[in-house]
Amino acid sequence: MSKTRLSKAETRILEQCWKLGTCSVREILDSLPEAERVAYTTVQTLVYRLEQKGAVRKVKKIGNAQLFAPAIDQSEFRGGLVRDLLDLFGGSPRLLVSNLLETGTITLRDLKALQNATPSRKSSRGRGGKGHA
Repeated sequence: MSKTRLSKAETRILEQCWKLGTCSVREILDSLPEAERVAYTTVQTLVYRLEQKGAVRKVKKIGNAQLFAPAIDQSEFRGGLVRDLLDLFGGSPRLLVSNLLETGTITLRDLKALQNATPSRKSSRGRGGKGHA
């Protein structure tokens, strides 16, 4: 599923699959917040699209109900989205973060909190590139 794009609605359904694990279309629908509820057939269509794209797979049939499970890992999926986003900024994390700051999507306070919450990578940075094997 490396370069297959998912719509916002498909991604929302996939998120529910990650939360629920193995689940039916009905369970996905019932797990959506009231404000996001759509028709059963809409969720069913989205699940079948996700199956075609390789994001979920059928694992079992109970009566008339198919049970589905995520076929891709959440962190792998998000990592791909981040790589795609970075590509839009020429591969530059600095340009991406600068844009997030300019648009108000992220604040300097957010950046400080992230910096304080992230383990220091300085020790691993110093080893990689300059003459060390």
